[in-house]
Amino acid sequence: MNTPQLFQALSFRDADVGIAFLRTLGFAEILVVRADADPSVVEHAQLRWRDNGGLMCGSADRPGEGWERRIGAGSCYLVVATDGEVDEVHARAVAAGGRSTQPPTDQDFGGRSCTVQDPEGNQFSIGSYPGE
Repeated sequence: MNTPQLFQALSFRDADVGIAFLRTLGFAEILVVRADADPSVVEHAQLRWRDNGGLMCGSADRPGEGWERRIGAGSCYLVVATDGEVDEVHARAVAAGGRSTQPPTDQDFGGRSCTVQDPEGNQFSIGSYPGE
């Protein structure tokens, strides 16, 4: 495995719901650090995407300066191995409370993709096109 060097960053009103949704998409939970004073506040969480990607997130109301924590404004493209997996992840995401904004569709540039929003509005495109 290569060490990820680029991480998407998201903030959630309800970080536990957000993390559960990310696991539904296929992320693996690596680390969750909670506030001592209020364990419902996630100060930092790290999730892995496959063998060389990652995402960091936490509660929008966690302490810290110099970082704008907009809720529901994230957008991320997740590469999966096959066209069929696009359909599978889409179905799991919708069943977990996500909203489909683009159903699985074959693309002119290659591969298949779809787009879903998590319960807080962050957008995830899932596709079999790995880029060039």
